[in-house]
Amino acid sequence: MLQDPPVSDYDLRFELFGFPVRIAWSFWLGALIFGFYLVRGVDNMFLSSGDGSPGQLPLLLLWSLCMLVSILIHELGHAFAFRQFGIQSSIVLYHFGGLAIPSSSFGMGRSAGRLTEKQDLWVALAGPLAQIASALLLVGGLKVAGFRVEALAIVDSVVPLGLAKIPGVMEGDPITSHGLYAIVLFYIFPSVLWALLNLVPVWPLDGGRIMNSLVLINGGRRDQALWISVISAGLLTVYAFKQHQTFMGILFLSLAFSNYQMLQQTGRWR
Repeated sequence: MLQDPPVSDYDLRFELFGFPVRIAWSFWLGALIFGFYLVRGVDNMFLSSGDGSPGQLPLLLLWSLCMLVSILIHELGHAFAFRQFGIQSSIVLYHFGGLAIPSSSFGMGRSAGRLTEKQDLWVALAGPLAQIASALLLVGGLKVAGFRVEALAIVDSVVPLGLAKIPGVMEGDPITSHGLYAIVLFYIFPSVLWALLNLVPVWPLDGGRIMNSLVLINGGRRDQALWISVISAGLLTVYAFKQHQTFMGILFLSLAFSNYQMLQQTGRWR
């Protein structure tokens, strides 16, 4: 599920900062599925305000564009980190987010080209950091303009991170423009949640790669990193199903199973 999808005639291709970018047709389908309930809620909120709503279809298109920019920034973070170490890469966006693919492929515990574990760690961390930094810039711009950032409270309603309790973020004027409100919410929502989701220590997510590098840097073994990944994925599976997040539950259940299979292949059971 998390591998480079097959090339299609319906893919969109271009170059950005010298990186080849391919947007698979499935990216748009995934964006519509992931954003449907959020968009429906925003549409109902606009309608209940009495000022009307642009409609669910325009809002879905806006959501898809915001998600495109957010995930592209995430993958650019990885790509620039690869370039920092002399490795060229390409970017693919697809139904499960995106991939920054180095010129030489690598797997569990094996670096692209000549990367050390510390360099590998930085490459994995650079994507989520770039995505979170872009959201912080938007939050900072809103605060300078005198607005409160209600989008963080909506993120907290999905995952209780306490973002709305950060001093000052809920102070200021409300955003009265439906268009600006939607853009802010549709950008901050995936930028925060997607980055944090990728930081959980589950292979092959960024957090799993970070954990793998940290374990190896500190003299540990790859099977120890895999055990952390299996346990983390299992706990997140239970949490997701308890929160009625069926898709997330299925995703982490499949990752737990695939990590357990990888653990079997290491030959270490105890």
